[in-house]
Amino acid sequence: MKVQETTIKGCCIIEPQVFEDERGYFLESFNSKKFFAQTGLDVSFVQDNESMSNHGVIRGLHAQQGASAQAKLIRVICGSVLDVVVDARIDSATFGEIFTTEISSRNKHQLFVPKGCLHGFSVLEDHTIFSYKCDAYYNPKKELGVNPLDPELAIDWQIDQSKVNTSVKDQNAQSWEAFTSSLSAKKLQIS
Repeated sequence: MKVQETTIKGCCIIEPQVFEDERGYFLESFNSKKFFAQTGLDVSFVQDNESMSNHGVIRGLHAQQGASAQAKLIRVICGSVLDVVVDARIDSATFGEIFTTEISSRNKHQLFVPKGCLHGFSVLEDHTIFSYKCDAYYNPKKELGVNPLDPELAIDWQIDQSKVNTSVKDQNAQSWEAFTSSLSAKKLQIS
C-alpha cells in the first residue's frame, strides 16, 4: 500500500496494492500492521458502516465530540464520491483547511480522516456504495454538524445546485461561524 499525506495534518490517502487479471481483482482493504508501519498510527476500528446513495446526495459535514470522537477509514465499493474533510481541531496548524478528493470503485483509493475533523461527501454517480470504519462507536448524543452548503466554507461539491439532495438535519445544521464560535468558547471539544 502507498500512503500520501494531504494538506490536513494526519489525514492521508491510501492506495492499496491491487492485483488484477482476467478473473477480476484482489486487494487487501485493511491490514493493521501495514497501516501502522506506513502511517505510525495505532488505530483500532470498532464499527463498520455502509450507505448507498444516488447522484446529487450530499452527506455531512459530521463529527462526534469528546470521548466519542471518531477517526475514519473511508472507501467506495461501487460508484464515486467527492470526499470532503474540514479540519475542526482548534489547536491544529491546519485548522479550518478544507481537503477534497475523489474516491471511487475505479481508483480504489481510501482516505483516513483523523479525529477532530468534520467529514462529508457528495455522490457523483447513481447507486454509489460508501463504506467506512470508525475507531469509536456512534453516539447520537455526541454528534454535531455543520451545514455542508454554508457560504463561508464555499465548498464546491461538484454537484449542479438543482440536483443537490441533502437531509433536513444537514440543511438545518449550524454555520461554520457558529461552530467555530462554540469551539472558541470551549463549549465543544471534538478531539
